[in-house]
Amino acid sequence: MVKRKLENTLIVILCILATVLLLPVVQHAFQANGMRASATSPNPYMILIQVQENRLSLFKNGKLYRSYSCATGKEDTPSPCGTFQINRKARWGEGFGGYFLGLNCPWGNYGIHGTTRPDSVGQPSSHGCFRMYGKDIRALYSLVPCGTTVLIVNGVYGAFGTGFRTIGPGMYGQDVLAVQKRLHDLGYFDGICNGRYDSWGFHQAVLRFEKDRGLPPSDRIASAFYKALGFVLIE
Repeated sequence: MVKRKLENTLIVILCILATVLLLPVVQHAFQANGMRASATSPNPYMILIQVQENRLSLFKNGKLYRSYSCATGKEDTPSPCGTFQINRKARWGEGFGGYFLGLNCPWGNYGIHGTTRPDSVGQPSSHGCFRMYGKDIRALYSLVPCGTTVLIVNGVYGAFGTGFRTIGPGMYGQDVLAVQKRLHDLGYFDGICNGRYDSWGFHQAVLRFEKDRGLPPSDRIASAFYKALGFVLIE
C-alpha cells in the first residue's frame, strides 16, 4: 500500500515537472493562438496533451488552469502529434462518453472524448483519440470553444517525437507531414501535404529525391534520407 502511494506520488511529480518544462512552448503557441483570436472575444484557452505522460492540461491566459489524466493511442494506433485546433463539438453516443471535441488533423479523424471504459484512462489504450473520465470531458467540453489550439507532444524532437523512425507506404503522422512539406519546398512534391504516405505522387517524389542525392532507390524514408533533407535531431 505504501509502495503504491509512493509510486503514484512520483508519477504526479513527474507530470508536474514535465508540464513546467514545456511552459515556454505552451506560451509561444498560446500567443500565436491569441493573435488569431478575435479582438473583441479572444479565446483564453489552450490545450496541451503530453502523450508519454497520458496527461491533458488546460491553460487559461497562458497559465495552467486544469490538468486531467487521459488515455492515448496504443503503439500500433498512435495518437497524432503536432499543433491542431478543435474544429467541431458534438454530443455523440455513449460509446464516446456523450461528448466529442474533434481535431482538424489532416491524416485522420481524431478527437478528445469520454469513454465507457474508465479503466483505460491514464494509459496508452485507444485507437489514437484521447479518452477522458466522464466528469472531466463534461467540464472541458463546457469550457473550450471551436478554434481552441491543441498542442500534442510525444518526445523532445517536435514533429519527430522521440527520434527518426523509418517511414514507408501506408504510414502517417506528423513526421510524414514534415517530409512532405520539405519535399514540396524543394520542388519534388506538388501534391497535398496531408501527413499520409499513400499517394503515387509522393512515392515518386521520394524516388526522384533519392536519385538526385545519390541515395539507394527505396520507398523507405530512413536516417540517410532525413540527413539529405537537412533534418537534424538536437537535444
